[in-house]
Amino acid sequence: MAEIERMIYMDHAATTAVDRRVLAAMLPYWTDHYGNPSGVYRLAREASRAMEQARETVATILNCKPREIVFTSCGSESDNLALRGVAFAQRARGKGNHLITTPIEHHAVLHTAEELRDRFGFELTLVPVDRYGVVHPDDVARVIRDDTVLISVMYANNEVGTIEPIAEIGAIARERGIPFHTDAVQAGGVLPLNVDDLKVDLLSLSAHKFYGPKGVGLLYVRDGVPLWPMQTGGGHERNRRAGTENVPYIVGLATALKLAYEEAEENNRRIAALRDRLIAGVLDRIPEAHLNGHPLQRLPNNANFTFRYTEGEAILIQLDLLGVAASSGSACSTGAVEPSHVLRAMGVPPEEAFGSLRLTLGRENSEEDVDTVLEVLPPIVERLRAISPLYEARERGSG
Repeated sequence: MAEIERMIYMDHAATTAVDRRVLAAMLPYWTDHYGNPSGVYRLAREASRAMEQARETVATILNCKPREIVFTSCGSESDNLALRGVAFAQRARGKGNHLITTPIEHHAVLHTAEELRDRFGFELTLVPVDRYGVVHPDDVARVIRDDTVLISVMYANNEVGTIEPIAEIGAIARERGIPFHTDAVQAGGVLPLNVDDLKVDLLSLSAHKFYGPKGVGLLYVRDGVPLWPMQTGGGHERNRRAGTENVPYIVGLATALKLAYEEAEENNRRIAALRDRLIAGVLDRIPEAHLNGHPLQRLPNNANFTFRYTEGEAILIQLDLLGVAASSGSACSTGAVEPSHVLRAMGVPPEEAFGSLRLTLGRENSEEDVDTVLEVLPPIVERLRAISPLYEARERGSG
C-alpha cells in the first residue's frame, strides 16, 4: 500500500494532545498572573482566584464541594495519596489493617497496595474478575471483614476498557462504613463523574487523559474521610498535599474537564461508532483474533485484541514503521517482559496475552484512519505468524 501521509494516533488511553483552547487558558498564568497563590498581594490573589475558580469548575462536574478537591501532580500521585493516606489514617484510629482491591488495577493502585502489605504489614485481598474483566459486587461483599479500612476498584480499565459496576460496589462499602476509592483516570471526560451517584468517597483523575496537560491531577476526598498527607511542608490544599500549587496546570485541568463534558455526548457517539467499525473489521479480517474486555460495558474509545501466535511488541513496531501509533497495554508497562497482568487476571493464557494490541481512539480520528488500520494490520499479523514457531507447529499439526 502507499505510505501513510500522516501519523495515525490510536493511543489516547496513554495520553492526549493538549486542546489549543486549554493551552490558551493556561498561558496567562505563566506570564501575567504568575503570583504564588499563597501570597496576600494582588498578583498572588489573582493566581489564587484562578485556582479556586478551577476548583469550583471541577466540583460542579463531580457534584461535590470545592473543598473536597485536592490538586496533585498526576493520577498516580492521586492513587498513592488515596491508598496510603486512608490506610495509615484508618490504622492510626484503630479501625483495622485490611485492604481490598482487584488484580486488574493500574499499577499506581496495585503496587501501592502491595507495598502497604509487604512493607507496612497491611493485609490485602484481591477480588477476582471474570473473563471480561468485570468485578462482581457480590465478590467484593464476600471478602469484607470487620477490620477492612479501604476498598479500591477502578471505574474503567485502562487496558481492556471494561467499565466496572462502581455504584453497586460503592453501595456495599457505604452500608459497611468503609471508605471507597475509584481510579477514574480512564473515565475522566467520558463517563459520568457524579460522586454521589457513584457512591464513592475518593476519586482520582489525570488531566492528560482528556486533552489537558501532563503533570496535573486531582483527588476527590469526601468530607469526613480520614486522610494522612503523604507530602508534608506548608499547609497547601487544606493540609492534605504540601507544595506550591501549579496554577497554570490546574487552570488547564479544569478547562479541559469542562470542555470534555460539554462535548462528551457528541464525541462519545462518534468515537464509539469508529470503535465498533474497528472491532468488527479486525475480527472479520484476522483469523484467531479475540476482543478483550466486556463486549458492551466498555469505554467508547477502547478496542483491545489478542492475536494468537504473535507478539504485541512486534505488531507495534511494524505499525509504527507504517505511521500508526498504538500500544500493547498500559503505557506505564511498555517494555515489560511479563504479559499483561490484566489479561492474566482475566484468564488469558500467557502465550496469548503476549499477543495483545490496544487501539484507543480520540477526537481527531476518522473513518479513513480506521480503514487504513484495517488495511495494514492483517498483513502484519500474517507476516509475524509466518515466522512464529508456534504457528508453524500448528500448521504442521493441522496438515
